[in-house]
Amino acid sequence: MARPPALKLAEVLAEIRMSPSAFYRMRARGQAPRMIKLPNGELRCRRTDLDAWWDACERDSDTWR
Repeated sequence: MARPPALKLAEVLAEIRMSPSAFYRMRARGQAPRMIKLPNGELRCRRTDLDAWWDACERDSDTWR
């Protein structure tokens, strides 16, 4: 079975509509989706990790209840 491609950081930022600086602040606080750092220094995010992060955000938000 082929492994699903990981999203590039720019794709993640576009989907969650966030600036890179805000994303890195969230990442430093441990609140961003799980990212994979490649040997060349680039960041990737698995689709499953991003979807799980979205689900957690919805569960933690009072506006979704």
